[in-house]
Amino acid sequence: MDSRPSHPPLASTAGATLFLPMSIASILRTIFTLGKGVAKGLSEFTAGDDPIALFNTWFDEAKRSGILLPDAMSVATCTEDGWPSARMMLLKGADERGFVFYTNYGSRKGRELTLNPRAALVLHWPVLERQVRVEGTVERMAADESAAYFATRGRGSSIGAWASKQSSPLEKREVLQRLVQEYEEKFRGEDVELPPFWGGYRLSPHRIEFWQGRADRLHDRLCYDREGAAWKITRLYP
Repeated sequence: MDSRPSHPPLASTAGATLFLPMSIASILRTIFTLGKGVAKGLSEFTAGDDPIALFNTWFDEAKRSGILLPDAMSVATCTEDGWPSARMMLLKGADERGFVFYTNYGSRKGRELTLNPRAALVLHWPVLERQVRVEGTVERMAADESAAYFATRGRGSSIGAWASKQSSPLEKREVLQRLVQEYEEKFRGEDVELPPFWGGYRLSPHRIEFWQGRADRLHDRLCYDREGAAWKITRLYP
C-alpha cells in the first residue's frame, strides 16, 4: 500500500518536510474550474493579436483556479555545444518586455546563459488543460531591478542566496548550514543586501505557443512568431 502523503510538499524545516492540505476554498475553485478551458477552446478571434495580453489572461485564470503554484515553470537552457538542461522555477513577472526569473549567476543555468543567451519556458496548468511554451533570448536585468525584488524575499531565503554556491559540489550539508550561520551573523540587525552574484534574467520572446486541450485529443494550438514589432499567428495541428 502506498503510504506517501496525498498532498504536495509546501515547505521544509529542520530536515522534515511539511505537507499542508489545500484549503476547502482552493479545492472548490479547482473543481469548479476543471474542464473550463476544454469547453471554451481557443480561437484566433478570442486569442487576439497580442500574445502577452493572452498570456496574462491565462495566468490570471490559472491563479484563480485554486491550483498550487500556478507560477511554476520549466526553464530550459543549453550549453554552447548543444547539451540541454531543464529545471523548475517560478515566474516572477511577464509584460511586453519579457518573462522574468531570478537565480544565482554562477548556477548551471547562469553559466549556460552567459555562453548561450537563449532559453525556453513551459508553464502547464493541468486543471485548465492549458500549456504555454515560450522561446527567446535572455539578458540580465539591471541591478536596481534585482535589488528591488530581492528586498521582497523572506530573510531566510535572502540569507540562503548568500550561503549557496548554487550547482557547485557540496561535501556535506553541515558545510551549507555553517555558511548560513556565518551570513546570519554578518547581517545581524541589518537588511540583507543583494549578492553581487545573484539577480534577474528577462527572456524576450520570439515565439509563444498556446496549447488548449480539447476532446479526443484534437487540441487547439496557436503559435505567435515575432515579426518586427508585430506577431504572426499560425494554427498548428495537434
